[in-house]
Amino acid sequence: MNQPVTSETYAAQVRRLAELTARVHAQREEARTWYERQCAAADRAVADAEAQVRRAEAELAAASELQERVDAEAAHLWQQLRDRLGAGGRRLAGPPAPTAGVDADPVLLLARVKELLDRTRQPGELPGSVNPLLALCGVAGAVVAYALGAGARAAGVGYGGDLAVGMPVLALVVTLFGPLMGLVPAKVLADRRHAVLGPRPITVVLVAGLVTTALLLVAGR
Repeated sequence: MNQPVTSETYAAQVRRLAELTARVHAQREEARTWYERQCAAADRAVADAEAQVRRAEAELAAASELQERVDAEAAHLWQQLRDRLGAGGRRLAGPPAPTAGVDADPVLLLARVKELLDRTRQPGELPGSVNPLLALCGVAGAVVAYALGAGARAAGVGYGGDLAVGMPVLALVVTLFGPLMGLVPAKVLADRRHAVLGPRPITVVLVAGLVTTALLLVAGR
């Protein structure tokens, strides 16, 4: 037969049960705390990852936009270079491919290229070595104008009447415009040399034209 459980044994069992219950409760609280910490860490990790993804997407969009702007500006500057080179520029293909390993800001590099093109685009004045050609332009303009004036006078004499009175006046006006006519071939000369027709070249043309016109008028009397 089983022996009856004494009061001390029962009390010890109750204490042990209470200790086990407290230990289980503590372990549950510890597990719950650990779980909450893990969930919070996971939530923070997910939030950080989402923020990094958003930043990466924004950086990718900005980089794509920058690439499009750089490509468009590079193509525009390349076309300007081809136009500047004229016939020789037609042999050039599209813009060169980007160079790998260059860390410089492409916008800054393109700005420097644009500045260089702007500086080279500004034409200079014709050199002094072309002064004889400029004087020849003035002489040619004066001769052509004098010839036109002589033709007008001859037409007035031939037709007679009012034309005989008006054509000499018209002929004189045309003749006096001779020096200005020399500016036309001088401008063509300047354009071919990619230069501007500045004050000095204009003065050379006008002086040569005026001298020639004066000599022709004196000789034609």
